[in-house]
This record gives sequence, C-alpha cells and structure tokens, in this order.
Amino acid sequence: MNHHIELKSENLHSSFNKEYKPILTIQSGDTIETRTPDIQWGYSAHKGEERVIYHSRENEERLGHPLIGPVAIEGAKPGMVLEVRINQNVPGWYGRNWAGGTPAWQNEKLGIADSERLQIDWTLDREQMTGNCTMSGRQFSVALSPFLGLIGLAPGESGTHRTSPPYRTGGNIDCKELVEGSSLFLPVEVEGALLSFGDGHALQGDGENSGTAIECPMDLVNLTVVLHEEMELAMPKAKTPAGWVTFGFDEDLNEAAATALDEMVGLIQQFHSLSKTEAMALASVAVDLRVTQIVNGVKGVHAILPHGAIR
Repeated sequence: MNHHIELKSENLHSSFNKEYKPILTIQSGDTIETRTPDIQWGYSAHKGEERVIYHSRENEERLGHPLIGPVAIEGAKPGMVLEVRINQNVPGWYGRNWAGGTPAWQNEKLGIADSERLQIDWTLDREQMTGNCTMSGRQFSVALSPFLGLIGLAPGESGTHRTSPPYRTGGNIDCKELVEGSSLFLPVEVEGALLSFGDGHALQGDGENSGTAIECPMDLVNLTVVLHEEMELAMPKAKTPAGWVTFGFDEDLNEAAATALDEMVGLIQQFHSLSKTEAMALASVAVDLRVTQIVNGVKGVHAILPHGAIR
C-alpha cells in the first residue's frame, strides 16, 4: 500500500523519543511518499515563491533537523531489523551550504576566522542534475547526487535524543552512498520501530567538511519499508549501487573506523564462510574505509565492499 504524508508542522519533529506518538502506522512492504523541508525548516516549490516556514509539533527547546514522522511499522519489535528501501529522492530547486564559523576546530586548523562565515546559495537543475552557484564573481557548477542525510529509528533508551549525532538505530548518518536504489538496514529497539527521516542533501563530499552539504528540500521522497524478523544486526548496514556499506560511530575517529571495519569483516565472513582472520585479509585488499562525516560530535566512518570485488 502507498501512503502520502503531507508536509505540515503536525507531521514534523526535531528529536528522537520512543514515547512520541506516530503520525501513521503502516505494514511491512508499504511505501511512503512525501516532501521534506530544508534544514532551516522552510519549503518553496518554485523559484520566486515565498518559503513556507514549518515548526516542530513536539516544541523542543532547541531545534535540530526537521524530520517527517515518526512512522510506526505494525509488528516491529526489538531485536528485528527494518529495511528502508530508498526509491526516489528528488531535490527542490534551491539549496544552501555554509563555511566558516563552525566547526570551530576546523577554522582554527585551517586559519579561517569565525567572522568569515559564508552562505552559498545554489540553484538546482533537476533536469540536468546540476547545482550552480556564484562566488567571487565566478559561476561554479557541480553534478548532483541527492540523498537523505537522516534516516533513523527511535533509540531504546528513555528520554529525548538530539538529531545531530548518529545512533546505533541510524539517524544523522550523512552517508552520500545512500542514493536511490539503496537499502538501509536498521536494528529495531522499540515497539513499532518509529521511523523518522529528513535532511535533504543535493550533494555532499565524504567528511561533510564545512559542516554542511548542499542542504535542500526534497520535492519527492519515496521509501518502502520491509520488516525482517529473523535477521540479526548490531549496527546499521546498507546495500547501495556502489556496494555493501557498514558503519561505525564514535567521538574517536579510530574507534569509528574499527567498528565499521569489524562490521564489514563480519559481513564477509557471512558471505563466504571464512574465519575472521581470513575475512580480514580479504577486507584489506577489497574494502575501502571512508570518513563519512567529522562534524556531528559523534564522527562517522563507513566501509565499502564494491559489488563483485570478491568472487
């Protein structure tokens, strides 16, 4: 069954909490279709049209990312796995990114003064899949690769959790590999799973180095959810057009890398019935470790095993 979620404040929130009432309950195999606002809680459908500003229905003291949801999946229980199939991500006509000001440690290392904070406005061409901006009187163009920076389930821990750091249940992963055609697998920790998503990105480099991608609204997000009752999962993983992806999150980048690698080694063991040491040997020659992002407090690393790399 297909479900359309209207873009309105009643369907938006800005934190994770297992007590939040779901806006919708769906079945495994169902599809969700909606629009998402930009990172500043606004949305404009057409160039020249005034941006509509939305609000969180949960009235958080400090706003984070604007999220659609939560959406409950009937029959989801702790210990199960929810697969989120990313069918379509269609960006809006505009986007923005910023540099300078934050993160402060980068500005100090790179010699960028806090006073040099800069906003870049992008015009997005969905027909050509390009983004265009002007800096220092010159025009620049980039090829777009849109994805949602944030897809996550409610953590099992009590209380309200910020949207900025990624969690074991997903959230603000900010991995540019999660494009159309990808499946993200997330461990369920609460009844109903409570899926939330948002944070449209038209393009981002690994690391999300200035703290932002080209942040944009999404004119169309289409996701299908599939509940796996027998699958076991400790951390998020994904099957993407680039290959299998595993993740690690930690304040220490080394620890994040170790987790991502350990999860990938386990996947290779599962695929090829190998010992851990044997799988590690294959990982060393076939797997890439990449810095997902370094700007959300909890840093992210992802490991990629390209399709067909091991035969």
